[in-house]
Amino acid sequence: MPVEPERPAPCHTCQEFALAEAVANGERDYSRGTDCRVLLKRHQQSGTCTAPQEEG
Repeated sequence: MPVEPERPAPCHTCQEFALAEAVANGERDYSRGTDCRVLLKRHQQSGTCTAPQEEG
């Protein structure tokens, strides 16, 4: 059986923004959802994010 390579630990801050966006969208607060996406993107570009970054 092939062994799967270990995945890097997800970034806690990224998970918090993603959850906050999902909650906001669930409450139909699309403005807050958009704010969460913007904050997530800024966090990922800040250099403090520990999650592996996607190319592109």
